Amino acid sequence: SPAELVGYLASALVVISLAMTSLLKLRILNLAGAITFVGYGFLIDSIPIIITNVAIVVLNMTFLARTARTETLFRALEVEPESAFVEEFLRFYQADIARIVPEFTGVEPGDSVVWLLRDAVPAGILVGRVKDGAFAVALDYVIRPYRDMKLGRWLYGRGVAFFKRKGVTRIETMSQTDIHRRYLERMGFSVEEDRFVRYLD
Repeated sequence: SPAELVGYLASALVVISLAMTSLLKLRILNLAGAITFVGYGFLIDSIPIIITNVAIVVLNMTFLARTARTETLFRALEVEPESAFVEEFLRFYQADIARIVPEFTGVEPGDSVVWLLRDAVPAGILVGRVKDGAFAVALDYVIRPYRDMKLGRWLYGRGVAFFKRKGVTRIETMSQTDIHRRYLERMGFSVEEDRFVRYLD
């Protein structure tokens, strides 16, 4: 029946929301599921379902409104390449890094290592070196909960001040995977010969 289909759709949205690694996506999908459940409650004339899911709608909307009003703070913090925390971070996320940037083999002597902070939390890491006015990126990696492009847009937007302080006029990197190429294209990189390049204004 149509009512059952609405119920199945609502259930599917709630289940999918719980699989999200991004809290924002979880809230949005959970909100959609709760709204659908409210409709389902009206179709089957169930007051408990309506009341429960109206409350869930209000909670999700409150969270989303608060998130929209909160300013996210980003920062690039250069650290010692030999840092034990850097070593542990790269070891812990080794499999995911290899899936996205398989050409990265580790921090090399002379590399710059930069924590990408989001609200003072190490959300990602940047590894590369300056050569002939270019910053050659070996690794630009953000952990899953923060993979909403905001950190990347900041780094290659307002965050380019970090590169300019090093005398950099362009950023270069290589890519072997589709997911990494799509990210670079969205960050404003263009293909030049065998690499991706982004020039700084």
